[in-house]
Order: sequence, then C-alpha cells, then structure tokens
Amino acid sequence: MCVILSYNKGNREERSPDMTNPSATQRSTLEYVVDSLRHAILSGRLVPGQRLVEADLTRELGVSRGPVRESFRRLSAEGLVESIPNQTTMVRRYSQLEMKELFEVRAELEALAARRTASRMNEACVRERFLQATQPIWEDHHGMSPAAYFEENRRFHQAIADECGNAKLTDFIGRLQLPMIMFQLGNAIHGEAQQESVVEHRLIAQAIVSGDADKSAQLIREHLRRASEFVDRMPADTFRP
Repeated sequence: MCVILSYNKGNREERSPDMTNPSATQRSTLEYVVDSLRHAILSGRLVPGQRLVEADLTRELGVSRGPVRESFRRLSAEGLVESIPNQTTMVRRYSQLEMKELFEVRAELEALAARRTASRMNEACVRERFLQATQPIWEDHHGMSPAAYFEENRRFHQAIADECGNAKLTDFIGRLQLPMIMFQLGNAIHGEAQQESVVEHRLIAQAIVSGDADKSAQLIREHLRRASEFVDRMPADTFRP
C-alpha cells in the first residue's frame, strides 16, 4: 500500500474538495489528486519504481477511480510516473543517460538561482528566511542516516530556489525532480561522500549569505557536477533500461 499522507499547502491541510459544489467538483477533485501525488513524489514519500495502486489511492485520498486515473495521465505527461499498458503505473525510474542530462540542466538552473538569491541577501526578510531554512546544515552530522541526509539535501536546494525571486525559475527547478534522482542514487551517497556534500552545502550557503553571486553560482554548479559523477558508479540495475 502506498502512503501519500496529507498534502500541506502552507499551514492549511488540503483534504478532499467540497462535493456540494457540482460546477467545481470534477476539476477541484482532479487538481487535489494531482497535487497530492505530485507533492508525495517530489518530497520522496513515493519513490522511484514504487507501484501506484488505484484502490489504495482512492481510499487514502477519498476520491473515485476516475480522478486517480486522469491524474496518472497528467503526471505521466510531466515525467513523474510511467504506465505499463494493462499492467501497472509506477513512480518513474530514470535511465543513466536521463539522470546525467537532468543533472546537467539542473546545475545551470540552480547556478542561476544561487546567483539571484545571493544578490537578494540585502533584503532582510529574504536573508532571514534563507538562514532559517538552511540552519540544519550547521548541525552535527555524525551518524546521520541516509533518510535524514536525503531530506536535508532536498530542503537545502529548495531554499535556494525558493528565495531566487523568480517564480518561473523556482518552478522549473522543482520539475527537474532532484529528490527522485537523489533517492535513486541513495545507496551511492553515504559515509565520506555524504560528509563532503554537507561541507559543500555550507560553502555554498556562506557564499550566498555573503552576497557573492559569482562564487555562489560556481560552487553549486561544481557541487551538482560532482553529484552527477555518482551516476557512473552505480550498478546497471539501479537505472531504467
């Protein structure tokens, strides 16, 4: 059974839409299901290769099968899920080439985001939000579990995208599915490699907070390039054929 949990937007918990409004019911129900599944995938609660079972989803989300099936089509178009005709639908698993291409594009977009975020550090509210969001990278990481690293990594990169001041850029970065990629690489990034990643996060954060746009862009580009090198070290069965 796949676990979606409730989709939280801000501080308000999203639940099934109001079925007393017939004119809005069909669309609002579909959007609710699509948003819930998308959020679960991009946050890592649903992982690459995990089957999506209609019966489980209808029960957990409190909707009929129609919106669930249509959400599969929507998310397939976004590249988040894949369906095998007459068999099953699952969270998408990337091929080795796809992962390397995604890292390359993501590195350039995040470099732009880091540059823009660094240039906004003179805005007190932006600076405060960024410092608060990235505070966990300064804590003791001795014995950090892979799951904890995965979540911290996701939040760190999201903080940079969130404060860049360009909604389209933030959206594009979010759609490149870094959480899915990192989960697929999870077995390769541990121990010393994990600690090196934490150090790199701290250097990037320092450059951003100091307002050094050029250095911020350079460091995050190098950081993601090094992360992409793990793709070549993974066994073939890690990837989609």
